[in-house]
Amino acid sequence: MAQTRYLEDAGATERAGAALWQAARAPMLVFLEGDLGAGKTTLVRGLLRAAGHAGPVPSPTYTLVEPYALTPPVHHLDLYRLADPEELEMIGIRDILAEGGVVIVEWPQRGRGVLPEPDLRVGLSAAPPGRRLVLAGETPAGEQMVRQWAGSFDVTCKE
Repeated sequence: MAQTRYLEDAGATERAGAALWQAARAPMLVFLEGDLGAGKTTLVRGLLRAAGHAGPVPSPTYTLVEPYALTPPVHHLDLYRLADPEELEMIGIRDILAEGGVVIVEWPQRGRGVLPEPDLRVGLSAAPPGRRLVLAGETPAGEQMVRQWAGSFDVTCKE
Protein backbone atom coordinates (compact mmCIF):
# COMPACT_ATOMS: atom_id res chain seq x y z
CA MET A 1 0.00 0.00 0.00
CA ALA A 2 1.39 3.41 -0.96
CA GLN A 3 0.29 7.03 -0.72
CA THR A 4 1.71 10.01 -2.62
CA ARG A 5 1.46 13.68 -1.70
CA TYR A 6 2.86 16.91 -3.11
CA LEU A 7 4.45 19.06 -0.40
CA GLU A 8 4.55 22.71 -1.37
CA ASP A 9 7.26 23.86 1.05
CA ALA A 10 9.31 23.04 4.16
CA GLY A 11 6.30 23.76 6.38
CA ALA A 12 4.23 21.14 4.55
CA THR A 13 7.13 18.71 4.86
CA GLU A 14 7.28 19.26 8.62
CA ARG A 15 3.49 18.81 8.87
CA ALA A 16 3.81 15.52 6.97
CA GLY A 17 6.44 14.42 9.49
CA ALA A 18 4.19 15.42 12.40
CA ALA A 19 1.37 13.35 10.91
CA LEU A 20 3.78 10.42 10.62
CA TRP A 21 4.46 10.62 14.35
CA GLN A 22 0.74 10.56 15.07
CA ALA A 23 0.46 7.36 13.00
CA ALA A 24 3.65 5.69 14.28
CA ARG A 25 3.54 2.61 16.49
CA ALA A 26 6.72 1.28 18.04
CA PRO A 27 8.62 -0.78 17.25
CA MET A 28 8.89 0.72 13.77
CA LEU A 29 11.75 0.74 11.26
CA VAL A 30 11.46 3.50 8.66
CA PHE A 31 13.67 3.85 5.59
CA LEU A 32 13.89 7.47 4.46
CA GLU A 33 15.03 7.69 0.83
CA GLY A 34 15.83 10.68 -1.35
CA ASP A 35 18.64 12.70 -2.86
CA LEU A 36 20.71 15.23 -0.95
CA GLY A 37 18.54 18.22 -0.14
CA ALA A 38 15.25 16.38 -0.74
CA GLY A 39 13.91 17.31 2.71
CA LYS A 40 14.62 14.16 4.71
CA THR A 41 15.84 15.96 7.83
CA THR A 42 13.00 18.49 7.54
CA LEU A 43 10.51 15.62 7.62
CA VAL A 44 12.25 14.13 10.67
CA ARG A 45 12.21 17.56 12.37
CA GLY A 46 8.42 17.65 12.02
CA LEU A 47 8.13 14.13 13.41
CA LEU A 48 10.35 14.93 16.40
CA ARG A 49 8.54 18.21 17.15
CA ALA A 50 5.23 16.31 17.22
CA ALA A 51 6.85 13.78 19.58
CA GLY A 52 7.72 16.58 22.01
CA HIS A 53 11.37 17.26 21.17
CA ALA A 54 12.03 21.00 21.45
CA GLY A 55 15.79 21.07 20.80
CA PRO A 56 17.72 21.21 17.55
CA VAL A 57 17.32 18.46 14.97
CA PRO A 58 20.63 18.18 13.14
CA SER A 59 21.24 15.85 10.26
CA PRO A 60 23.28 12.94 11.66
CA THR A 61 25.51 12.90 8.57
CA TYR A 62 28.71 13.09 10.64
CA THR A 63 27.59 11.43 13.88
CA LEU A 64 25.70 8.65 12.01
CA VAL A 65 23.17 8.35 14.88
CA GLU A 66 21.14 10.93 16.78
CA PRO A 67 19.21 9.36 19.68
CA TYR A 68 16.18 11.13 21.16
CA ALA A 69 14.99 10.21 24.66
CA LEU A 70 11.29 10.29 23.88
CA THR A 71 8.47 7.85 24.52
CA PRO A 72 8.92 5.69 22.56
CA PRO A 73 12.60 6.39 21.92
CA VAL A 74 13.59 7.62 18.47
CA HIS A 75 16.90 7.01 16.70
CA HIS A 76 17.68 8.96 13.53
CA LEU A 77 20.47 7.40 11.47
CA ASP A 78 22.15 8.83 8.38
CA LEU A 79 24.26 6.24 6.58
CA TYR A 80 25.48 8.53 3.78
CA ARG A 81 29.09 8.38 5.03
CA LEU A 82 29.04 4.66 5.86
CA ALA A 83 31.89 2.94 4.03
CA ASP A 84 30.74 -0.63 4.71
CA PRO A 85 27.42 -2.00 6.00
CA GLU A 86 29.33 -3.94 8.69
CA GLU A 87 30.08 -0.57 10.36
CA LEU A 88 26.48 -0.68 11.59
CA GLU A 89 27.58 -3.32 14.09
CA MET A 90 30.13 -0.88 15.53
CA ILE A 91 27.50 1.81 16.07
CA GLY A 92 25.25 -0.66 17.90
CA ILE A 93 22.48 -1.27 15.37
CA ARG A 94 21.37 -4.46 17.14
CA ASP A 95 20.88 -2.61 20.43
CA ILE A 96 19.12 0.27 18.68
CA LEU A 97 16.67 -2.08 16.98
CA ALA A 98 16.19 -4.16 20.16
CA GLU A 99 15.22 -1.04 22.13
CA GLY A 100 11.84 -1.19 20.43
CA GLY A 101 11.41 2.45 19.49
CA VAL A 102 11.09 4.25 16.19
CA VAL A 103 14.24 3.95 14.05
CA ILE A 104 14.51 6.24 11.03
CA VAL A 105 17.31 5.47 8.55
CA GLU A 106 18.44 7.86 5.83
CA TRP A 107 20.43 6.30 2.97
CA PRO A 108 19.36 2.77 4.00
CA GLN A 109 20.85 1.22 0.85
CA ARG A 110 24.28 1.72 2.46
CA GLY A 111 23.25 -0.71 5.21
CA ARG A 112 22.00 -3.40 2.84
CA GLY A 113 22.67 -6.89 4.13
CA VAL A 114 22.79 -5.77 7.77
CA LEU A 115 19.54 -3.83 8.16
CA PRO A 116 16.32 -5.80 8.25
CA GLU A 117 13.49 -4.90 5.89
CA PRO A 118 11.59 -1.79 7.01
CA ASP A 119 8.01 -1.42 8.13
CA LEU A 120 7.72 1.78 6.13
CA ARG A 121 9.54 3.35 3.16
CA VAL A 122 9.36 7.10 2.80
CA GLY A 123 10.58 8.60 -0.46
CA LEU A 124 11.17 12.30 -1.02
CA SER A 125 12.06 13.81 -4.38
CA ALA A 126 12.26 17.29 -5.85
CA ALA A 127 9.08 18.50 -7.56
CA PRO A 128 9.72 22.25 -7.93
CA PRO A 129 8.74 24.39 -6.27
CA GLY A 130 8.14 21.73 -3.60
CA ARG A 131 8.71 18.01 -3.24
CA ARG A 132 6.92 14.73 -3.77
CA LEU A 133 6.41 12.38 -0.83
CA VAL A 134 5.66 8.67 -1.26
CA LEU A 135 4.85 6.45 1.73
CA ALA A 136 4.83 2.68 1.23
CA GLY A 137 3.91 0.19 3.94
CA GLU A 138 6.14 -2.90 3.75
CA THR A 139 4.63 -4.83 6.70
CA PRO A 140 1.11 -4.95 8.17
CA ALA A 141 2.21 -2.37 10.78
CA GLY A 142 3.62 -0.16 8.02
CA GLU A 143 0.45 -0.47 5.95
CA GLN A 144 -1.64 0.51 8.98
CA MET A 145 0.62 3.52 9.50
CA VAL A 146 0.15 4.60 5.87
CA ARG A 147 -3.66 4.30 6.15
CA GLN A 148 -3.75 6.32 9.36
CA TRP A 149 -1.37 8.94 7.97
CA ALA A 150 -3.35 9.28 4.74
CA GLY A 151 -6.54 9.80 6.71
CA SER A 152 -5.05 12.57 8.81
CA PHE A 153 -2.82 14.46 6.36
CA ASP A 154 -4.81 16.91 4.25
CA VAL A 155 -2.38 17.92 1.50
CA THR A 156 -3.71 16.94 -1.91
CA CYS A 157 -1.55 15.07 -4.38
CA LYS A 158 -0.42 17.04 -7.41
CA GLU A 159 1.24 14.89 -10.06
